[in-house]
Amino acid sequence: MFVGNIPGTIGEVSVIALLVGAAYLLIKKVISIRIPAVYILTVAVFAALFGGHGLDFNYIAAHICGGGLIFGAFFMATDYVTSPITPKGQIVFAILLGVLTGLFRIFGGSAEGVSYAIIISNILVPLIEKVTLPKAFGKEGK
Repeated sequence: MFVGNIPGTIGEVSVIALLVGAAYLLIKKVISIRIPAVYILTVAVFAALFGGHGLDFNYIAAHICGGGLIFGAFFMATDYVTSPITPKGQIVFAILLGVLTGLFRIFGGSAEGVSYAIIISNILVPLIEKVTLPKAFGKEGK
């Protein structure tokens, strides 16, 4: 799965190629590592806790490398228009993405939970931004 010897749809064939593209975006400072790192870590923790295999690294690696998780984490979830702008909002957004992806993959009937998780999380971005927006200095927190 990591090299790309398993057939699949676009964005889930070669994790190496996706990581090269992600590294380019990170080096050019087009995206931040915050959303992808927290998203992938949340899916790994969710798979370990609720996947039924415990801390089986092959099972967790299959969840990370399989499907469109890497593509979604680096190229879809970091979209400027639909992702939060505050650092706390980005972390909440990424955790929500990871939990929803884990729910859809492990407990749902659909094989691809990444796209559904991103759509639902994008709908909730205004609420996340409202809750995580920092207070202006000198304002009372009423």
